[in-house]
Amino acid sequence: MSLQVASAVSNSSLLQPGFSLLNFDGHVFFLGQKGWPKRSCPTGVFLLDIKQNELKMKPAFFSKDSCYLPPLRYPALCTLRGNAESDEYQYIIHGGKTPNNDLSDKIYVMSLVSKNSKKAMLQCVEKDLGGDVPEARYGHTINVVHSRGKSMSVIFGGRAYTPLAQRTTEKWNSVVDCLPSVFLVDFEFGCCTSYVLPELQDGLAFHVSVARNDTIYILGGHSLQNNTRSPSLYKLKVDLPLGSPAVTCTILPGGISVSSAIVTQTSDSEFVLVGGYQSDNQKRLVCNTIVLEDSKIEIVERVSPDWTPDIKHCRMWFGCDMGKGSVLLGIPGANKQLISDANYFYILRCKGAEEDQEEELMAQISSQTSTEDPGDSTPFEDSEEFCFSAEANSFDVDDTDTYNEDDEEDESETGYWITCSASCNIDINTWVPFYSTELNKPAMILCSSGAGHWVHAQCMDLSESMLLRLSEANVKYFCNEHVDLNKGLQTPKKVVHLKKQPMKPLRKKTTMKLTTPAKKSFLRRLFE
Repeated sequence: MSLQVASAVSNSSLLQPGFSLLNFDGHVFFLGQKGWPKRSCPTGVFLLDIKQNELKMKPAFFSKDSCYLPPLRYPALCTLRGNAESDEYQYIIHGGKTPNNDLSDKIYVMSLVSKNSKKAMLQCVEKDLGGDVPEARYGHTINVVHSRGKSMSVIFGGRAYTPLAQRTTEKWNSVVDCLPSVFLVDFEFGCCTSYVLPELQDGLAFHVSVARNDTIYILGGHSLQNNTRSPSLYKLKVDLPLGSPAVTCTILPGGISVSSAIVTQTSDSEFVLVGGYQSDNQKRLVCNTIVLEDSKIEIVERVSPDWTPDIKHCRMWFGCDMGKGSVLLGIPGANKQLISDANYFYILRCKGAEEDQEEELMAQISSQTSTEDPGDSTPFEDSEEFCFSAEANSFDVDDTDTYNEDDEEDESETGYWITCSASCNIDINTWVPFYSTELNKPAMILCSSGAGHWVHAQCMDLSESMLLRLSEANVKYFCNEHVDLNKGLQTPKKVVHLKKQPMKPLRKKTTMKLTTPAKKSFLRRLFE
């Protein structure tokens, strides 16, 4: 195992706990940025370009027939193959948190359409489900099992918000463990079925699951109800006959008490368990090898990498599987970096040095012998690429992501609870939803005065209909304190003066002048 540094100086605030990585044939894509996507990457999905420990992020694009995919944090994802031996695969993405801390109950299928040196094209399709559809959640797992020539997805665990009927003012934003039900999802027919197993008594979140053929192994995880990390090892076996599926659970010895651990696959039957926490304030620095053979599982401790002092002494760490036996790890940068929200990143390679060199050589060969026409791609602008090894002054401070949502453990310090104006009365301890669109955070709207600032819609006395119209219309909004100032600064509209057409002069009455002889002759004829 080798640990290499990928220094992050600027724009690393996009990478926060809960992000996900998708590996398509060696091409790694990043999903789940902090905050809503910006114009530099409207999709919110980036291609991670890693060469010689230099980490770059290039925007990825979606095909025209793709659906919208929000930046989800803490979702469940896994690969979906046509069958157990197929080389082509897609990614299934379920649940997760949006930047507004709303939970998603949707399920997406992501696939790579095309890729060349300058442009990556993805396709995202939302699947319609029926039956016992799993509730919106995060911190859960999803796996695919294969049995009797058929495949199904299995969803288990996670956390969700307290049901509306059980909420109180003091605990409106509280989360609870989801019920320990096992959900089978049939993608062919779009139906879901839930199973309640007596062996699964407590809900689990941030656990680890590995699958092989028709069997899933679940270990670790944290239970909010008991505030414990489960030492149990569960074996789920799924049988898919012609009739109804059968799901059985067995509790095995030899589990690991850990939460938020990361698993990466190094071979067809071998996985490596890295990271996580063994208690609320203690990281787990031990690594394990998990071997799956037939219907057996073996978990053994392996030699850990030479952790750096920063990793050993930091309070928290996070990361995600990069595929191909590699893991991207992050630790808080604290005050050591120019950007307070920045993090340090490391790449942990769990394969041997010879295997890593062979994969890098094959990747270089494939990139050199690409048969795709480079003329079909458009070059990126400078603003479309974020380089993590660049100098701090190579980016504008205004271009950095300034979204204030912190990690879920420190949600009380997020930008939703600011004092937006002199008359602001929003308090995190007493706030209750005011609009029907609110769940666990107050609705906010951007005031366009100056550099712009966020204000609470409730403090601005906005009606719900007005708030919806402003969110849908492409207009600038000014808060109560700046609306008069904005009117005074506006350039007066140019008044168009109508041109008046000059009136035509009246014709003068004409009189006939007659000479004296003619006048006498005229009068004589008139009175005759």
